Amino acid sequence: MNLLEKLKSNVLTADGAMGTLLYSYGIDYCYEELNLAKPEIIEKIHQEYISAGADIIQTNSYSANAIKLARHGLENQVKAINEAAINIAKQAAAPGGQYVLGTIGGIRGIRKSDATLEEIITSVNEQVQYLLAGNPDGLLLETYYDFEELSTVVTHLRKLTDTPIIAQVSMHDPGVLQNGLALNEALHQLVSIGADVVGVNCRLGPYHTIQAFESVTLPKNAFLSAFPNASLLDVEDGRVVFESEADYFGRAALLLRDEGVRLIGGCCGTTPKHIAAVKKRIGEIPPINKKTVTPQKPIVIREAEPTKNEPLHEKAKKKRTIIVELDTPRHLDTTKFIDGAKVLNEAGIDAITMADNSLASPRISNMAMGSILKMENNIRPLAHITCRDRNLIGLQSHLMGLDALGIHDILAVTGDPTKIGDFPGATSVYDVSSMDLLQLIKKLNEGISFSGKPLRKKANFSVAAAFNPNVHQLHRAVQRLEKKIAKGADYFITQPVYTKEKIIDIYEATKHLSEPIFIGIMPLTNIRNAEFLHNEVPGIKLSDEVLERMRACGENREQATAEGVQIAKELIDTAADLFNGIYIITPLLRYDMSLQLVQHIHQIDNKKEREDTYAKSIN
Repeated sequence: MNLLEKLKSNVLTADGAMGTLLYSYGIDYCYEELNLAKPEIIEKIHQEYISAGADIIQTNSYSANAIKLARHGLENQVKAINEAAINIAKQAAAPGGQYVLGTIGGIRGIRKSDATLEEIITSVNEQVQYLLAGNPDGLLLETYYDFEELSTVVTHLRKLTDTPIIAQVSMHDPGVLQNGLALNEALHQLVSIGADVVGVNCRLGPYHTIQAFESVTLPKNAFLSAFPNASLLDVEDGRVVFESEADYFGRAALLLRDEGVRLIGGCCGTTPKHIAAVKKRIGEIPPINKKTVTPQKPIVIREAEPTKNEPLHEKAKKKRTIIVELDTPRHLDTTKFIDGAKVLNEAGIDAITMADNSLASPRISNMAMGSILKMENNIRPLAHITCRDRNLIGLQSHLMGLDALGIHDILAVTGDPTKIGDFPGATSVYDVSSMDLLQLIKKLNEGISFSGKPLRKKANFSVAAAFNPNVHQLHRAVQRLEKKIAKGADYFITQPVYTKEKIIDIYEATKHLSEPIFIGIMPLTNIRNAEFLHNEVPGIKLSDEVLERMRACGENREQATAEGVQIAKELIDTAADLFNGIYIITPLLRYDMSLQLVQHIHQIDNKKEREDTYAKSIN
C-alpha cells in the first residue's frame, strides 16, 4: 500500500530530528557529509527511530543542495551525498517496510536575497533527480519560511513527478506565515498547486503548533502533517537544548490528531523517545474525517495616522526639496548640533538627515536626536537605518519606535563594516541586506510584523535608498536602483558627487525613473579633507580638477572653505537644473558651509521664479 493510500485510514508516525542526535554526539559540521564519511552513524539513527515505532523515516538530505553545501566547499558532492542518503534510508527501512521520504529543505529565511527563485529551482532540480532515482515513497519539503519559495518548488516538482509531495511551512508566530498569510489559506493554496500532504514543522513546540492547527480546515484532496519542535529552544553553557518530556510530546500528538493531522513526526530537539511516546499514544487510533473550525475574528489593522508633512518623495516629484545631513555628536555635548539644525531649518530646508553611526563609529542615536529635533524644535528629521548594528529583533523594535515618535522619513542602508570604525572587533550583524530591509519596512506600512503577525496599525514610512553613482559602469548601478524600486524604495539619495559631468550622466541614466533622486553635494573643507575622501572613503571619488583647486589653497583655512563652497555651488547649479532633490552633506558639523549652499539654492529658485513670472507677463 502506498503512502497516500495508507493515510486515508491511518494516523502515521514519522521520525524525529537527525541533527539533534548528531549534535548530541558532538558533531557540529555538515551533517549531510556524514552520508559519505560515516554512513553507519546515519543508518544507526534511522534504525533507532524505526525501533521507536516510526512508520516513516526521512533521508539525511535536508541541506544536500548545491547552495547550502557550498558553505562547506561540498557543492560538487550533491550527487554522491543524495544518492548515499536515499540508499542508507532504504537499507534501514527494508526489514520493516517503513516508508522513506526524500527530504529537501528550504533555502531562504527571512532574506529573499539569500537566493533567487531561479537559483533555488536549479538547486532543487539537481538534488531531486538523485533522490527520485532511489524511488522514495514521497518527497518531504520542510522548514520553508518563505511561502513564495515553497509554492514555486511545489509547482515545479509537481510537473516533474507523480511521487507524493509533503509540503511543510514554518512559522514565526502560530497561525500566520512570514508574509502575513494565514496558515489555513497557505495550506489550501499548496493543495491547489499539487501538494498531497500539507503541514508545518520547526520553530514552534507542540503547544503553539496545536494552536496553529485550530484554525485549519481539513483539505478535501490532501492530508495534514505536523513535525513540531520538542519545545522552545534554550541555551545552556553555549549549547542549544530543548526542554520537553517525551510523554508530553506524545500527549500533544493526540491533540494534533484531534485537529485532523494524520502524519505526525518531530523536528528540532526530538529524539527516539519522543517518537516512541507519539506511537504509544496514537497507536491504532483512526484519523478524524470531520472537523468544526470556529472562524477566527480578524484582527483589525488601523490605517496610519496622516503625517503632518507631505512625504519627501511626493514633494520632490513636484518642486524643489532640500535635505541637509548633520552628523549627531560622537560626544555628549549636543549644543552645536542643535544650533546647526535650528539655523538650517530657519533657512528653509525640508529635513535634517542623520546618519546611523557613519563609518562604524558610535554617535548619539539618531532616533534620540531626531525626537529632540521634532518634539522640541519642530524640525523634520530623516533617520538613516543600517543593517549592521541591529538584528531583526532590534530592527523591527527600532522602526516601531520611530513610528511611535512620528518619525516617518528614513533611509535604509547596509552600513559600513565595523572594521573601519572605532571598534574593529565589534560584530557586524547584517541579518538582512538593505534590499531586504526595504521590503520589511514596506511590510510595516501594511501593518504586518517581520514575522507576519498583524501589528494592529499601519506604519507610514517614506523610505529612501542609497545610490552610489561614483562607479565605472553607471548602468549597473541604475539596474540596482530598479531592483530597489521593486523592493519598495520611494526615492534615492546619492553619495557626494564632485563633477558636473557625473551629474549629467546620472540624469541621462535615470530619467526613465519616476522615483525622485536627491543629488549629494558635500563641500570640501581643505586639501587634507579632499584627499581623505578621495583615497579612503568607499564610494567617493574626486576629479583631478577639484583636487588641484583645493590643493592651491594650501593651509589657508578661509580660502579653502571659500573654495570648497564655491565648488559645491557650481555643482548645485548643474544639479538644480536637472533634479528637484538636493542633499547637502555637512562636513564636520560646519553648518555655516551648508547654510551658504542652502541660500544659494534659494537664490537659484527665486531667480527662476522671477524669470518665469516675467516670461508669462510678456506673452
